[in-house]
Amino acid sequence: MTSARAQRGAAVEAAALVHLREAGLTLLARNVRFKGGELDLVMRDGDTTVFVEVRYRADARFGGGAASVDLRKRRKVVLAAQLYLQRHPALAKQPCRFDVVDASGMPVQLTWLRGAFRLEDCGFA
Repeated sequence: MTSARAQRGAAVEAAALVHLREAGLTLLARNVRFKGGELDLVMRDGDTTVFVEVRYRADARFGGGAASVDLRKRRKVVLAAQLYLQRHPALAKQPCRFDVVDASGMPVQLTWLRGAFRLEDCGFA
């Protein structure tokens, strides 16, 4: 049985995927899991591989979904992206970007933050 929270998360992620596709991005992978991290969406934007973290908060009083992507979470996403690129070496030769889709409130409002963080922001060079 799937929890209400998991169902809501899946619905928000699906809405984010539709939003990004409408903006011209192409889906490469969804919910890719590695030990220590997960990639919600892996997309292509032209020649750029985009690693997308989708975050939802029903109540934005303490910051929206994007505010929950702290340093620890960014590092997990970066490490998962590195593992993904190791499995797909042709993509490793292309530019990449880390985006966040902030989903907040009811009804859900989506805010796409392109280039939300960089490797340098996470302590990686």
